[in-house]
Amino acid sequence: MALIKDVLKTMDYGPAPEGGEHVLAWLDKHKTGFGHFIGGKFTKPGALFDVINPATGQRIAGVTQGTPQDIDAAVAAARKAQGKWAALSGYERARHLYALARHVQKRERFLSVLETIDNGKPIRESRDIDVPLVARHFYHHAGWTSLIESEFPGTKPVGVCGQIIPWNFPLLMLAWKIAPALAAGNTVVLKPAEYTSMTALAFAEVCVEAGLPPGVVNIVTGDGATGAALVEHAGVDKIAFTGSTEVGRLIRKATAGTGKKLSLELGGKSPFIVFEDADLDSAVEGVVDAIWFNQGQVCCAGSRLLTAEGVAEALYAKLRARMTKLRVGDPLDKSTDVGAIVAPAQLQRIQRLMRAGADEGLEFWQADETLPERGCFYPPTLVTGVEPASILMREEIFGPVLVATTFRTPDEAVALANNTAYGLAASVWSENINRALEVAARIKAGVVWINSTNLFDAAAGFGGYKESGFGREGGREGILEYRVADMARGKPIAKAAALSVAPGAAPAGDGAVAIDRTAKMYVGGKQARPDSGYSYAVLDSKGYEVGLAGLGNRKDIRNAVEAAAKAAAWGAATAHNRAQVLYYVAENMSARADEFARRLSAMTGASGRAAAAEVEAAIRRAFFYAGFADKYDGAVHATRSRFVTLAMNEPWGVMGIVCPDEAPLLAFVSLVMPAIAMGNAVVAVPSSAHPLSATDLYTVLDASDVPAGVVNIVTGEATALSVTLAEHDNVDALWYIGDAVGAAKVEALSAGNLKATWTCSTEIDWGHAEGREFLRRACQVKNIWAPYGE
Repeated sequence: MALIKDVLKTMDYGPAPEGGEHVLAWLDKHKTGFGHFIGGKFTKPGALFDVINPATGQRIAGVTQGTPQDIDAAVAAARKAQGKWAALSGYERARHLYALARHVQKRERFLSVLETIDNGKPIRESRDIDVPLVARHFYHHAGWTSLIESEFPGTKPVGVCGQIIPWNFPLLMLAWKIAPALAAGNTVVLKPAEYTSMTALAFAEVCVEAGLPPGVVNIVTGDGATGAALVEHAGVDKIAFTGSTEVGRLIRKATAGTGKKLSLELGGKSPFIVFEDADLDSAVEGVVDAIWFNQGQVCCAGSRLLTAEGVAEALYAKLRARMTKLRVGDPLDKSTDVGAIVAPAQLQRIQRLMRAGADEGLEFWQADETLPERGCFYPPTLVTGVEPASILMREEIFGPVLVATTFRTPDEAVALANNTAYGLAASVWSENINRALEVAARIKAGVVWINSTNLFDAAAGFGGYKESGFGREGGREGILEYRVADMARGKPIAKAAALSVAPGAAPAGDGAVAIDRTAKMYVGGKQARPDSGYSYAVLDSKGYEVGLAGLGNRKDIRNAVEAAAKAAAWGAATAHNRAQVLYYVAENMSARADEFARRLSAMTGASGRAAAAEVEAAIRRAFFYAGFADKYDGAVHATRSRFVTLAMNEPWGVMGIVCPDEAPLLAFVSLVMPAIAMGNAVVAVPSSAHPLSATDLYTVLDASDVPAGVVNIVTGEATALSVTLAEHDNVDALWYIGDAVGAAKVEALSAGNLKATWTCSTEIDWGHAEGREFLRRACQVKNIWAPYGE
């Protein structure tokens, strides 16, 4: 403890009793080690591991290594508390969140110092950014708590939420996770990062002081094994994870088929784009905030500098001059700009990647500043001469390293910006607001800052595209991650019968529908024969053949995905134009209603009245989504002053949709229409047993001005085709309605490119399956921050 006293004596930001010595006294009180926080109480310390101050290399405290038994106890406590917590009125829960916000504010100085000692970030950042934002999140979500029933009708709490947070913003990430979960009526079991558990344990004391009911918040410390036990626990209803893409993939596979709701906020390699007309001095300060904030240990750090060729050298010169003024050193010194790397392992990762970059011949520039002799420090670094394929341009370094390259045209800037597996954030600098907004719209990222960077607020959603994960933190979007639609579900969907290429039994009796051709697939606006050359018999309810359909395979899916990708202009069309096309589809279906009804009766054995009712419901469903196509609006979030924060609903891109056997026409229309209404191009697998209603839609689509490639239909075995869709890296989202085994496969295989999935293994009442939940899942939200005013 004497060494910590020496560190605390170096503080120069206010009276020592307000923070420094309070932290020392708090640590001394827990000198025997910290236990977990379960059911409103701290457990006795168990097997301890050391928490190290990254700036000095000294031990701060001992923290208990969580075991599966600890997770069991925490989940049981959360389950016991969840019903009572959800049953409280919104006003009562709001009072609790408000109390948490007030108690955080009362402890601001203490928490700021503790966060800096634990994480190594400069005290200015902990004091002026992190802790105030923590209080802001609890205040903001106290407001949502009172509005849940009116603003989110038809939804209910998820239940018990397992939450795993990283080490770069330990307390802020805790608030991002816990505040919306509690506001939505859930209870939580949170596992903080192994390196940075201190402020989570201090927050547990805040929960007690604020009078939060026991079991609503539970905190279990430990390493990756503890996190894995939480992910795999059968009593957890949702997992929320922030961390690396590699671990995110493991979690996606581990939760596949379990029914757990999942949100992932993962890695990034964010572009920082500077055009020729940008204010270069402002851009330089933006770069400092983008990559040297928190030592570059920020998932959305602007680590790729893309500069217009004409101003690149001038910008680099200004950057180098600014870098000489950055102070690297003691995080508790209020004049420090760049603090310590969180742990030796992370410092070694940075050094390894930099050696790999040096081996490629890249040019490094660092200011001539002597680093502290002890602790984990790395100097701010500018790397130039970088090619798009360079390891430093591709890999997330997660350190104070900026890689730079140039572009000549806006199109090239966008291409370079999107040339990454990630899509978390971007920053665009230009005095031409039209150009800035046009480029922001074309960048594939969940957050885009214009002439600014690294802005966060509880009212605005934050989250990524592509391999940066799915789901949002903050705002209305963040609340929805902790609610589930209360859709009526029936019995489990049975595994579909195997299809056969053998001829079916000849139809018999009056009223059989004669089919004199094989229904082809529909790819790129044209009818296409199956690559396999095989067809299978479509049988009626009595086992008689009513037609033939192509037996699709992997190559047919590949061709359909390529066609869908070429139809990207559909997403750029106006919502009004998309609405008109959907109205045409409904109009042309209506003109052929009797024909569709006869087909349904022939395939499924449904009565004429029931078949006609399904066709009429399908026509109404198409009209419904035509009406919504230009009305499912985004929002302007009420964030900090002098910024307009636009939440834009954007299509995923290419969506795979696997339809069930029940209600073969209505289910197909109910799933495909909201997807294309939102601007997606679709590869749809219709009912395996009853595909002819979908194939009959070809001529309707052709007659309704649906552009080629917007809707592609591949018939065959749904399970096999869904596997190919799940594995395909150019499929951005996948909906699967089918048996549980198929759903589990889809979720596990989607981990390849971390595509968003929506699976259901129980029968749905398709007569009522419509609404905002389908539209919400058919798009992703981009938040664009644009400054205004003087």
